[in-house]
Amino acid sequence: MRSTKLESRADIRARSQVADLPSLFAHSRRYGLLNLQYAIVFSFLIALVGGLIGSLTGCQAAVNGRERLANAAPREVLRIGTSGDYSPFSRWPADESEPAGFSISIARAYAEVRGVDLAWIHFAWPELAIDLEADRFDFAVSGITVRPDRSTRGRFSLPVTTSGAIALVHKASPIESTEDLDRSTLRIAVNAGGHLERVARRLFPSARIHPVANNAEVLDQLLHGHADAVLTDTLEAPHWQRIAETRLRTIGPFTRDRKAAWFSVDRAGEVERFNRWLLATEASGELGRLRDRFDLPSERTASPLPALLASLDERLALMRAVADAKQVLGIATENLEREELVLDGANEGVRRAAERAGIEVPNSLAIRRLFRTQIEAAKWIQTRHRATLPTESNSTDRKANGVAQRELEQVIRPALIFLGDRISMLLVACIESDVRSLSQAIVHEALASHELPDRHLQAIHQALSEIFLAEPRAGHRSSHAHTIQ
Repeated sequence: MRSTKLESRADIRARSQVADLPSLFAHSRRYGLLNLQYAIVFSFLIALVGGLIGSLTGCQAAVNGRERLANAAPREVLRIGTSGDYSPFSRWPADESEPAGFSISIARAYAEVRGVDLAWIHFAWPELAIDLEADRFDFAVSGITVRPDRSTRGRFSLPVTTSGAIALVHKASPIESTEDLDRSTLRIAVNAGGHLERVARRLFPSARIHPVANNAEVLDQLLHGHADAVLTDTLEAPHWQRIAETRLRTIGPFTRDRKAAWFSVDRAGEVERFNRWLLATEASGELGRLRDRFDLPSERTASPLPALLASLDERLALMRAVADAKQVLGIATENLEREELVLDGANEGVRRAAERAGIEVPNSLAIRRLFRTQIEAAKWIQTRHRATLPTESNSTDRKANGVAQRELEQVIRPALIFLGDRISMLLVACIESDVRSLSQAIVHEALASHELPDRHLQAIHQALSEIFLAEPRAGHRSSHAHTIQ
Protein backbone atom coordinates (compact mmCIF):
# COMPACT_ATOMS: atom_id res chain seq x y z
CA MET A 1 0.00 0.00 0.00
CA ARG A 2 2.84 2.44 0.83
CA SER A 3 4.53 2.09 -2.56
CA THR A 4 1.20 2.64 -4.30
CA LYS A 5 0.63 5.89 -2.42
CA LEU A 6 4.15 7.17 -3.22
CA GLU A 7 3.65 6.39 -6.88
CA SER A 8 0.39 8.26 -6.92
CA ARG A 9 1.98 11.36 -5.37
CA ALA A 10 4.83 11.24 -7.88
CA ASP A 11 2.36 11.11 -10.72
CA ILE A 12 0.50 14.08 -9.30
CA ARG A 13 3.73 16.13 -8.99
CA ALA A 14 4.75 15.33 -12.57
CA ARG A 15 1.36 16.26 -13.96
CA SER A 16 1.25 19.50 -11.94
CA GLN A 17 4.71 20.53 -13.15
CA VAL A 18 3.81 19.98 -16.78
CA ALA A 19 0.52 21.82 -16.29
CA ASP A 20 2.41 24.88 -14.84
CA LEU A 21 4.64 25.41 -17.93
CA PRO A 22 2.64 28.43 -19.20
CA SER A 23 3.10 30.22 -15.89
CA LEU A 24 6.84 29.49 -15.99
CA PHE A 25 7.08 31.07 -19.42
CA ALA A 26 5.24 34.11 -18.18
CA HIS A 27 7.39 34.38 -15.09
CA SER A 28 10.66 34.14 -17.04
CA ARG A 29 9.59 36.75 -19.57
CA ARG A 30 8.47 39.21 -16.87
CA TYR A 31 11.67 39.12 -14.80
CA GLY A 32 14.13 38.35 -17.62
CA LEU A 33 15.42 35.32 -15.81
CA LEU A 34 15.18 32.97 -18.81
CA ASN A 35 15.27 33.46 -22.52
CA LEU A 36 12.98 31.58 -24.83
CA GLN A 37 15.52 28.88 -25.70
CA TYR A 38 16.16 28.13 -22.03
CA ALA A 39 12.45 27.87 -21.37
CA ILE A 40 12.07 25.31 -24.17
CA VAL A 41 14.93 23.20 -22.80
CA PHE A 42 13.53 23.52 -19.31
CA SER A 43 10.08 22.38 -20.41
CA PHE A 44 11.57 19.43 -22.28
CA LEU A 45 13.42 18.31 -19.16
CA ILE A 46 10.28 18.51 -17.04
CA ALA A 47 8.33 16.51 -19.60
CA LEU A 48 11.10 13.92 -19.75
CA VAL A 49 11.17 13.57 -15.96
CA GLY A 50 7.39 13.21 -15.89
CA GLY A 51 7.55 10.49 -18.55
CA LEU A 52 10.23 8.58 -16.65
CA ILE A 53 8.19 8.72 -13.48
CA GLY A 54 5.12 7.47 -15.35
CA SER A 55 7.12 4.63 -16.89
CA LEU A 56 8.50 3.58 -13.53
CA THR A 57 4.99 3.66 -12.10
CA GLY A 58 3.71 1.50 -14.96
CA CYS A 59 6.55 -1.00 -14.51
CA GLN A 60 5.85 -1.28 -10.81
CA ALA A 61 2.16 -1.81 -11.50
CA ALA A 62 3.00 -4.58 -13.97
CA VAL A 63 5.24 -6.25 -11.40
CA ASN A 64 2.47 -6.02 -8.81
CA GLY A 65 0.02 -7.55 -11.32
CA ARG A 66 2.35 -10.46 -11.98
CA GLU A 67 2.79 -11.00 -8.27
CA ARG A 68 -1.00 -11.08 -7.81
CA LEU A 69 -1.36 -13.66 -10.59
CA ALA A 70 1.43 -15.76 -9.12
CA ASN A 71 -0.22 -15.67 -5.70
CA ALA A 72 -3.75 -16.42 -7.05
CA ALA A 73 -5.17 -19.87 -6.26
CA PRO A 74 -4.92 -22.27 -9.24
CA ARG A 75 -8.18 -23.28 -10.94
CA GLU A 76 -9.70 -26.58 -9.90
CA VAL A 77 -9.04 -29.42 -12.32
CA LEU A 78 -11.55 -32.21 -12.96
CA ARG A 79 -9.98 -35.46 -14.14
CA ILE A 80 -12.20 -37.01 -16.81
CA GLY A 81 -11.79 -40.60 -17.94
CA THR A 82 -12.68 -41.46 -21.54
CA SER A 83 -12.00 -44.36 -23.89
CA GLY A 84 -11.49 -42.42 -27.11
CA ASP A 85 -12.66 -45.41 -29.19
CA TYR A 86 -16.45 -45.12 -29.22
CA SER A 87 -18.11 -42.87 -31.79
CA PRO A 88 -20.09 -40.69 -31.53
CA PHE A 89 -19.34 -40.38 -27.81
CA SER A 90 -15.56 -40.28 -27.60
CA ARG A 91 -12.88 -40.36 -30.28
CA TRP A 92 -9.21 -39.71 -29.64
CA PRO A 93 -7.51 -39.31 -33.03
CA ALA A 94 -3.77 -39.96 -33.08
CA ASP A 95 -3.04 -36.51 -34.53
CA GLU A 96 -4.98 -34.57 -31.86
CA SER A 97 -4.03 -33.83 -28.27
CA GLU A 98 -7.59 -34.00 -26.93
CA PRO A 99 -10.59 -36.27 -27.55
CA ALA A 100 -13.81 -35.21 -29.28
CA GLY A 101 -17.40 -36.40 -29.37
CA PHE A 102 -20.80 -36.03 -27.70
CA SER A 103 -19.65 -37.04 -24.21
CA ILE A 104 -16.57 -34.85 -24.52
CA SER A 105 -18.68 -31.84 -25.51
CA ILE A 106 -20.92 -32.39 -22.48
CA ALA A 107 -17.93 -32.46 -20.13
CA ARG A 108 -16.50 -29.29 -21.67
CA ALA A 109 -19.81 -27.43 -21.38
CA TYR A 110 -20.12 -28.47 -17.74
CA ALA A 111 -16.54 -27.41 -16.96
CA GLU A 112 -17.15 -23.98 -18.49
CA VAL A 113 -20.15 -23.38 -16.25
CA ARG A 114 -18.33 -24.83 -13.24
CA GLY A 115 -15.29 -22.63 -13.89
CA VAL A 116 -12.82 -25.52 -13.81
CA ASP A 117 -10.20 -26.99 -16.11
CA LEU A 118 -10.27 -30.53 -17.47
CA ALA A 119 -7.58 -33.20 -17.56
CA TRP A 120 -8.35 -36.07 -19.96
CA ILE A 121 -7.34 -39.57 -18.87
CA HIS A 122 -7.56 -42.57 -21.18
CA PHE A 123 -9.13 -45.78 -19.92
CA ALA A 124 -9.52 -49.25 -21.44
CA TRP A 125 -12.99 -50.78 -21.07
CA PRO A 126 -11.94 -53.91 -19.13
CA GLU A 127 -10.23 -51.67 -16.52
CA LEU A 128 -12.91 -48.95 -16.34
CA ALA A 129 -14.41 -49.97 -12.98
CA ILE A 130 -10.97 -50.67 -11.49
CA ASP A 131 -9.69 -47.27 -12.59
CA LEU A 132 -12.75 -45.49 -11.16
CA GLU A 133 -12.40 -47.19 -7.78
CA ALA A 134 -8.64 -46.51 -7.79
CA ASP A 135 -9.38 -42.76 -8.14
CA ARG A 136 -7.62 -42.38 -11.49
CA PHE A 137 -10.32 -39.89 -12.47
CA ASP A 138 -13.24 -38.04 -10.88
CA PHE A 139 -15.76 -39.33 -13.38
CA ALA A 140 -15.91 -41.01 -16.76
CA VAL A 141 -17.74 -39.99 -19.95
CA SER A 142 -17.65 -42.27 -22.97
CA GLY A 143 -21.16 -43.46 -23.74
CA ILE A 144 -21.13 -45.59 -20.57
CA THR A 145 -24.18 -47.84 -20.19
CA VAL A 146 -26.10 -47.76 -16.91
CA ARG A 147 -25.85 -51.25 -15.42
CA PRO A 148 -26.66 -52.65 -11.93
CA ASP A 149 -23.10 -53.73 -11.15
CA ARG A 150 -21.87 -50.25 -12.07
CA SER A 151 -24.63 -48.59 -10.02
CA THR A 152 -23.16 -50.14 -6.88
CA ARG A 153 -19.48 -49.48 -7.70
CA GLY A 154 -20.02 -45.86 -8.71
CA ARG A 155 -22.73 -43.23 -9.07
CA PHE A 156 -24.41 -42.54 -12.39
CA SER A 157 -25.62 -39.16 -13.53
CA LEU A 158 -29.00 -38.63 -15.12
CA PRO A 159 -29.10 -40.33 -18.54
CA VAL A 160 -28.01 -38.20 -21.50
CA THR A 161 -29.27 -40.49 -24.28
CA THR A 162 -30.48 -44.02 -25.04
CA SER A 163 -29.31 -46.82 -27.32
CA GLY A 164 -29.92 -50.47 -28.12
CA ALA A 165 -27.59 -53.40 -28.78
CA ILE A 166 -27.62 -54.60 -32.40
CA ALA A 167 -25.60 -56.94 -34.62
CA LEU A 168 -23.99 -56.01 -37.94
CA VAL A 169 -23.56 -58.61 -40.69
CA HIS A 170 -22.70 -58.46 -44.37
CA LYS A 171 -25.70 -57.68 -46.53
CA ALA A 172 -25.47 -61.08 -48.26
CA SER A 173 -25.11 -62.97 -44.95
CA PRO A 174 -27.64 -65.77 -44.32
CA ILE A 175 -27.98 -64.56 -40.71
CA GLU A 176 -31.46 -63.07 -40.33
CA SER A 177 -32.52 -63.23 -36.67
CA THR A 178 -31.41 -63.51 -33.07
CA GLU A 179 -31.93 -67.28 -33.30
CA ASP A 180 -29.47 -67.39 -36.20
CA LEU A 181 -26.89 -65.58 -34.09
CA ASP A 182 -27.07 -68.14 -31.27
CA ARG A 183 -25.32 -71.02 -33.04
CA SER A 184 -22.15 -72.84 -32.03
CA THR A 185 -20.62 -72.33 -35.48
CA LEU A 186 -21.10 -68.55 -35.38
CA ARG A 187 -18.28 -66.15 -34.50
CA ILE A 188 -19.34 -62.82 -32.94
CA ALA A 189 -16.77 -60.07 -32.31
CA VAL A 190 -17.44 -57.51 -29.61
CA ASN A 191 -15.65 -54.87 -27.55
CA ALA A 192 -13.85 -56.58 -24.67
CA GLY A 193 -14.92 -55.71 -21.14
CA GLY A 194 -17.76 -53.40 -22.10
CA HIS A 195 -21.51 -53.67 -21.71
CA LEU A 196 -21.94 -55.29 -25.12
CA GLU A 197 -19.74 -58.27 -24.24
CA ARG A 198 -22.12 -59.07 -21.40
CA VAL A 199 -25.08 -58.70 -23.74
CA ALA A 200 -23.46 -61.03 -26.28
CA ARG A 201 -22.72 -63.74 -23.71
CA ARG A 202 -26.21 -63.49 -22.21
CA LEU A 203 -28.18 -63.49 -25.47
CA PHE A 204 -26.00 -65.81 -27.53
CA PRO A 205 -24.55 -68.42 -25.14
CA SER A 206 -24.05 -70.97 -27.91
CA ALA A 207 -22.07 -68.66 -30.20
CA ARG A 208 -18.30 -68.21 -30.11
CA ILE A 209 -17.79 -64.76 -28.60
CA HIS A 210 -14.54 -63.05 -29.60
CA PRO A 211 -13.70 -60.06 -27.32
CA VAL A 212 -11.53 -57.42 -29.01
CA ALA A 213 -9.36 -55.26 -26.75
CA ASN A 214 -9.70 -52.09 -28.84
CA ASN A 215 -13.29 -51.20 -29.73
CA ALA A 216 -12.06 -49.35 -32.83
CA GLU A 217 -10.83 -52.69 -34.23
CA VAL A 218 -14.05 -54.68 -33.73
CA LEU A 219 -15.44 -53.80 -37.16
CA ASP A 220 -12.23 -55.04 -38.83
CA GLN A 221 -12.99 -58.55 -37.56
CA LEU A 222 -16.12 -58.61 -39.73
CA LEU A 223 -14.61 -56.83 -42.74
CA HIS A 224 -11.55 -59.13 -42.82
CA GLY A 225 -13.56 -62.33 -42.42
CA HIS A 226 -12.52 -63.15 -38.85
CA ALA A 227 -16.12 -62.91 -37.56
CA ASP A 228 -19.59 -63.63 -38.95
CA ALA A 229 -21.13 -60.74 -37.01
CA VAL A 230 -20.14 -57.91 -34.73
CA LEU A 231 -22.11 -56.55 -31.80
CA THR A 232 -22.47 -52.78 -31.53
CA ASP A 233 -25.36 -50.43 -30.75
CA THR A 234 -27.82 -48.19 -32.54
CA LEU A 235 -25.63 -45.12 -32.03
CA GLU A 236 -22.27 -46.52 -33.12
CA ALA A 237 -23.58 -48.67 -36.00
CA PRO A 238 -24.26 -45.77 -38.42
CA HIS A 239 -20.64 -44.66 -38.06
CA TRP A 240 -19.36 -48.19 -38.76
CA GLN A 241 -21.65 -48.52 -41.75
CA ARG A 242 -20.32 -45.26 -43.18
CA ILE A 243 -16.66 -46.25 -42.94
CA ALA A 244 -17.12 -49.85 -44.12
CA GLU A 245 -16.13 -50.55 -47.71
CA THR A 246 -19.07 -52.91 -48.11
CA ARG A 247 -22.75 -52.73 -47.25
CA LEU A 248 -23.70 -53.99 -43.80
CA ARG A 249 -27.10 -55.03 -42.47
CA THR A 250 -28.42 -54.65 -38.91
CA ILE A 251 -30.20 -57.21 -36.72
CA GLY A 252 -31.94 -55.96 -33.59
CA PRO A 253 -32.07 -53.98 -31.39
CA PHE A 254 -32.00 -56.50 -28.57
CA THR A 255 -31.91 -54.12 -25.58
CA ARG A 256 -32.84 -50.62 -24.52
CA ASP A 257 -29.96 -48.99 -22.66
CA ARG A 258 -29.30 -45.61 -21.08
CA LYS A 259 -26.01 -43.74 -21.32
CA ALA A 260 -24.70 -41.54 -18.51
CA ALA A 261 -21.60 -40.11 -16.86
CA TRP A 262 -20.14 -42.37 -14.16
CA PHE A 263 -18.74 -40.86 -10.95
CA SER A 264 -16.72 -42.43 -8.19
CA VAL A 265 -18.63 -43.14 -4.98
CA ASP A 266 -16.93 -40.36 -3.01
CA ARG A 267 -17.89 -37.67 -5.58
CA ALA A 268 -21.51 -37.38 -4.40
CA GLY A 269 -21.36 -33.58 -4.33
CA GLU A 270 -20.01 -33.44 -7.88
CA VAL A 271 -22.64 -35.77 -9.30
CA GLU A 272 -25.37 -33.71 -7.62
CA ARG A 273 -24.01 -30.52 -9.23
CA PHE A 274 -23.72 -32.31 -12.56
CA ASN A 275 -27.32 -33.56 -12.37
CA ARG A 276 -28.71 -30.10 -11.62
CA TRP A 277 -26.67 -28.73 -14.51
CA LEU A 278 -28.05 -31.45 -16.79
CA LEU A 279 -31.63 -30.56 -15.82
CA ALA A 280 -30.98 -26.89 -16.60
CA THR A 281 -29.12 -27.68 -19.83
CA GLU A 282 -31.93 -29.96 -21.01
CA ALA A 283 -34.51 -27.28 -20.18
CA SER A 284 -32.56 -24.60 -22.07
CA GLY A 285 -32.28 -26.75 -25.21
CA GLU A 286 -28.48 -26.81 -25.15
CA LEU A 287 -28.36 -30.56 -24.55
CA GLY A 288 -30.80 -31.13 -27.41
CA ARG A 289 -28.61 -29.08 -29.74
CA LEU A 290 -25.63 -31.25 -28.81
CA ARG A 291 -27.65 -34.38 -29.62
CA ASP A 292 -28.58 -32.92 -33.00
CA ARG A 293 -24.94 -32.09 -33.69
CA PHE A 294 -23.92 -35.72 -33.18
CA ASP A 295 -27.04 -37.29 -34.79
CA LEU A 296 -28.31 -38.80 -31.54
CA PRO A 297 -31.96 -39.52 -30.67
CA SER A 298 -33.93 -36.42 -29.74
CA GLU A 299 -35.38 -38.01 -26.57
CA ARG A 300 -35.01 -35.54 -23.67
CA THR A 301 -33.66 -38.07 -21.18
CA ALA A 302 -32.48 -35.45 -18.67
CA SER A 303 -35.92 -33.83 -18.33
CA PRO A 304 -37.41 -34.37 -14.86
CA LEU A 305 -39.99 -37.05 -15.69
CA PRO A 306 -37.88 -39.31 -17.97
CA ALA A 307 -35.00 -38.96 -15.50
CA LEU A 308 -37.33 -39.89 -12.63
CA LEU A 309 -38.56 -43.02 -14.39
CA ALA A 310 -34.96 -43.95 -15.28
CA SER A 311 -34.05 -43.65 -11.59
CA LEU A 312 -36.94 -45.90 -10.55
CA ASP A 313 -35.72 -48.41 -13.13
CA GLU A 314 -32.11 -48.20 -11.94
CA ARG A 315 -33.18 -48.74 -8.34
CA LEU A 316 -35.29 -51.80 -9.17
CA ALA A 317 -32.38 -53.21 -11.18
CA LEU A 318 -30.41 -53.56 -7.92
CA MET A 319 -32.96 -55.96 -6.41
CA ARG A 320 -31.34 -59.09 -7.81
CA ALA A 321 -28.14 -58.19 -5.97
CA VAL A 322 -30.19 -57.62 -2.81
CA ALA A 323 -31.79 -61.04 -3.26
CA ASP A 324 -28.39 -62.71 -3.77
CA ALA A 325 -27.06 -61.27 -0.52
CA LYS A 326 -30.20 -62.17 1.43
CA GLN A 327 -30.06 -65.72 0.09
CA VAL A 328 -26.50 -66.17 1.31
CA LEU A 329 -27.38 -64.67 4.69
CA GLY A 330 -30.53 -66.77 4.95
CA ILE A 331 -32.74 -63.79 5.78
CA ALA A 332 -36.28 -63.09 4.62
CA THR A 333 -37.09 -60.96 1.60
CA GLU A 334 -39.54 -58.88 3.62
CA ASN A 335 -38.30 -56.66 6.46
CA LEU A 336 -41.13 -54.45 7.69
CA GLU A 337 -38.96 -52.51 10.10
CA ARG A 338 -36.52 -51.51 7.36
CA GLU A 339 -39.38 -50.69 5.02
CA GLU A 340 -40.65 -48.11 7.52
CA LEU A 341 -37.17 -46.59 7.71
CA VAL A 342 -37.10 -46.36 3.91
CA LEU A 343 -40.51 -44.66 3.84
CA ASP A 344 -39.52 -42.18 6.56
CA GLY A 345 -36.29 -41.44 4.74
CA ALA A 346 -38.16 -40.88 1.47
CA ASN A 347 -40.49 -38.36 3.06
CA GLU A 348 -37.56 -36.55 4.63
CA GLY A 349 -35.69 -36.50 1.32
CA VAL A 350 -38.65 -35.01 -0.54
CA ARG A 351 -39.15 -32.44 2.21
CA ARG A 352 -35.53 -31.28 1.97
CA ALA A 353 -35.69 -31.14 -1.83
CA ALA A 354 -38.92 -29.13 -1.76
CA GLU A 355 -37.56 -26.63 0.76
CA ARG A 356 -34.39 -26.24 -1.29
CA ALA A 357 -36.52 -25.58 -4.39
CA GLY A 358 -38.75 -23.11 -2.55
CA ILE A 359 -42.04 -24.96 -3.12
CA GLU A 360 -44.61 -26.41 -0.77
CA VAL A 361 -43.76 -29.89 0.49
CA PRO A 362 -45.85 -32.53 -1.33
CA ASN A 363 -48.42 -34.54 0.60
CA SER A 364 -46.53 -37.01 2.79
CA LEU A 365 -49.15 -39.76 2.37
CA ALA A 366 -48.84 -39.53 -1.43
CA ILE A 367 -45.05 -39.76 -1.16
CA ARG A 368 -45.30 -42.80 1.12
CA ARG A 369 -47.70 -44.47 -1.32
CA LEU A 370 -45.27 -43.95 -4.21
CA PHE A 371 -42.31 -45.40 -2.33
CA ARG A 372 -44.51 -48.22 -1.01
CA THR A 373 -45.27 -49.22 -4.62
CA GLN A 374 -41.52 -49.38 -5.29
CA ILE A 375 -40.96 -51.54 -2.22
CA GLU A 376 -43.69 -53.97 -3.28
CA ALA A 377 -42.27 -54.17 -6.81
CA ALA A 378 -38.78 -54.67 -5.36
CA LYS A 379 -39.98 -57.56 -3.17
CA TRP A 380 -41.64 -59.19 -6.19
CA ILE A 381 -38.35 -59.02 -8.15
CA GLN A 382 -36.39 -60.42 -5.19
CA THR A 383 -38.83 -63.26 -4.64
CA ARG A 384 -38.82 -64.28 -8.29
CA HIS A 385 -35.02 -64.13 -8.45
CA ARG A 386 -34.53 -66.13 -5.25
CA ALA A 387 -36.73 -68.85 -6.72
CA THR A 388 -34.00 -69.43 -9.32
CA LEU A 389 -31.23 -69.74 -6.69
CA PRO A 390 -30.19 -72.84 -4.71
CA THR A 391 -32.64 -73.39 -1.87
CA GLU A 392 -29.88 -73.88 0.70
CA SER A 393 -28.43 -70.72 2.17
CA ASN A 394 -24.77 -70.32 3.04
CA SER A 395 -25.50 -68.70 6.40
CA THR A 396 -23.26 -71.23 8.17
CA ASP A 397 -20.28 -70.28 6.00
CA ARG A 398 -18.74 -67.47 8.03
CA LYS A 399 -16.58 -66.17 5.18
CA ALA A 400 -19.43 -66.12 2.64
CA ASN A 401 -21.70 -64.64 5.30
CA GLY A 402 -19.28 -61.83 6.01
CA VAL A 403 -18.82 -61.04 2.32
CA ALA A 404 -22.58 -60.95 1.73
CA GLN A 405 -23.17 -58.79 4.81
CA ARG A 406 -20.55 -56.26 3.73
CA GLU A 407 -21.91 -56.26 0.18
CA LEU A 408 -25.44 -55.60 1.41
CA GLU A 409 -24.61 -52.99 4.06
CA GLN A 410 -21.62 -51.19 2.59
CA VAL A 411 -22.19 -51.42 -1.18
CA ILE A 412 -25.80 -52.08 -2.17
CA ARG A 413 -27.69 -50.08 0.45
CA PRO A 414 -25.59 -46.89 0.03
CA ALA A 415 -26.38 -47.11 -3.71
CA LEU A 416 -30.09 -47.50 -2.90
CA ILE A 417 -29.95 -44.47 -0.59
CA PHE A 418 -28.24 -42.42 -3.31
CA LEU A 419 -30.96 -43.37 -5.80
CA GLY A 420 -33.67 -42.69 -3.24
CA ASP A 421 -32.34 -39.17 -2.72
CA ARG A 422 -32.17 -38.64 -6.48
CA ILE A 423 -35.76 -39.83 -6.87
CA SER A 424 -36.82 -37.32 -4.21
CA MET A 425 -35.01 -34.51 -6.02
CA LEU A 426 -36.57 -35.47 -9.35
CA LEU A 427 -40.07 -35.70 -7.89
CA VAL A 428 -39.71 -32.10 -6.79
CA ALA A 429 -38.24 -31.17 -10.20
CA CYS A 430 -41.32 -32.70 -11.85
CA ILE A 431 -43.56 -30.57 -9.65
CA GLU A 432 -41.49 -27.48 -10.44
CA SER A 433 -41.78 -28.11 -14.18
CA ASP A 434 -45.52 -28.70 -13.73
CA VAL A 435 -45.87 -32.21 -15.10
CA ARG A 436 -49.63 -32.63 -15.16
CA SER A 437 -50.25 -36.06 -16.70
CA LEU A 438 -48.50 -39.36 -17.23
CA SER A 439 -49.60 -42.21 -19.49
CA GLN A 440 -49.39 -45.83 -18.39
CA ALA A 441 -47.47 -46.67 -21.56
CA ILE A 442 -44.58 -44.43 -20.51
CA VAL A 443 -44.31 -46.17 -17.12
CA HIS A 444 -44.56 -49.63 -18.70
CA GLU A 445 -41.85 -48.83 -21.24
CA ALA A 446 -39.47 -47.37 -18.65
CA LEU A 447 -39.74 -50.43 -16.37
CA ALA A 448 -40.19 -53.12 -19.02
CA SER A 449 -36.92 -54.93 -18.30
CA HIS A 450 -38.21 -56.14 -14.90
CA GLU A 451 -41.27 -57.91 -16.35
CA LEU A 452 -43.39 -56.66 -13.48
CA PRO A 453 -47.02 -57.79 -13.29
CA ASP A 454 -49.54 -55.18 -14.41
CA ARG A 455 -50.73 -54.63 -10.84
CA HIS A 456 -47.32 -53.26 -9.83
CA LEU A 457 -46.99 -51.07 -12.92
CA GLN A 458 -50.49 -49.71 -12.42
CA ALA A 459 -49.80 -48.98 -8.75
CA ILE A 460 -46.63 -47.02 -9.62
CA HIS A 461 -48.46 -45.11 -12.36
CA GLN A 462 -51.36 -44.28 -10.04
CA ALA A 463 -49.07 -43.10 -7.24
CA LEU A 464 -47.11 -40.81 -9.59
CA SER A 465 -50.31 -39.42 -11.11
CA GLU A 466 -51.67 -38.63 -7.64
CA ILE A 467 -48.62 -36.47 -6.94
CA PHE A 468 -48.55 -34.74 -10.33
CA LEU A 469 -52.31 -34.05 -10.44
CA ALA A 470 -52.33 -32.30 -7.07
CA GLU A 471 -53.41 -28.66 -7.01
CA PRO A 472 -50.66 -26.10 -7.76
CA ARG A 473 -48.64 -25.43 -4.62
CA ALA A 474 -47.81 -22.18 -2.91
CA GLY A 475 -44.43 -20.96 -4.02
CA HIS A 476 -44.66 -22.87 -7.31
CA ARG A 477 -42.09 -21.27 -9.58
CA SER A 478 -42.83 -22.74 -13.00
CA SER A 479 -45.38 -21.37 -15.44
CA HIS A 480 -44.91 -24.03 -18.15
CA ALA A 481 -46.97 -27.22 -18.10
CA HIS A 482 -45.60 -30.40 -19.66
CA THR A 483 -47.66 -33.43 -20.66
CA ILE A 484 -45.87 -36.70 -21.32
CA GLN A 485 -47.80 -38.96 -23.70
